[in-house]
Amino acid sequence: MEPLVSIVTPAYNVEKYIEETINSVLNQTYKNWEMIVVDDCSNDNTLKLIQNFSKEDSRIKSYKNTINSGVSFTRNKAIDIAQGKYIAFLDADDLWDKEKLEKQIEFMEKNKILLSYTGYRKINSNGTLRGDINVPLKLNYDELLKNCLVGFLTGVYNQKKLGKYYFKDMKVEDYIYWLEMIKQTEFAYGIKDSLASYRVLENSRSSNKIDIVKYHWKIYYEIEKLGLLKAIKYYFIYIFRGLKRYRV
Repeated sequence: MEPLVSIVTPAYNVEKYIEETINSVLNQTYKNWEMIVVDDCSNDNTLKLIQNFSKEDSRIKSYKNTINSGVSFTRNKAIDIAQGKYIAFLDADDLWDKEKLEKQIEFMEKNKILLSYTGYRKINSNGTLRGDINVPLKLNYDELLKNCLVGFLTGVYNQKKLGKYYFKDMKVEDYIYWLEMIKQTEFAYGIKDSLASYRVLENSRSSNKIDIVKYHWKIYYEIEKLGLLKAIKYYFIYIFRGLKRYRV
């Protein structure tokens, strides 16, 4: 029997995209999943749209925060609820290809992999293609320090083996999340195929690249506590590699 996959989806004022995102999960060739969608007190029709899907398919589970609490709190709430062997992440404006879960879970089950990711593509807010993001077949903590090579919407981990991991309430929380986890897995393994679409929005946090670059110093020096010389080394490697990567 296919193992259960718990899909973590925070949502806030995404009425324009949430239906397409949920439909990309409904269209998966892999069928044993639960999609935990937590609304962070949206003031548009986001929650109503989620609830409509939930009424039609019990695998889609709708929740709402009592107050607006931010993306880390919202994801952590979904992680608390998650019952699956595997936890996957899909933000409410991103998309999965229909064979994404099938290929990734088969890959992980066959090779007994604890943490995996796939290639993906970037799209504009209207869905037009910006370009594909290539990923390595294998990486460790050292390589991940040099650049965040795990696309958040592609990451899947075995929570039955690794336990529940929670997000810190700070910037670039997804990168910090993978750095913490890979220390326990030693390696993460990738699938080259682009199996998801990351939507780049002009007002998104990730669109402010200057702030993200600045914050990486804090990650290396204060959070990961690499020491001054190592922090400088990885910071400049990150900047050099990132210049090429973020052109897409």
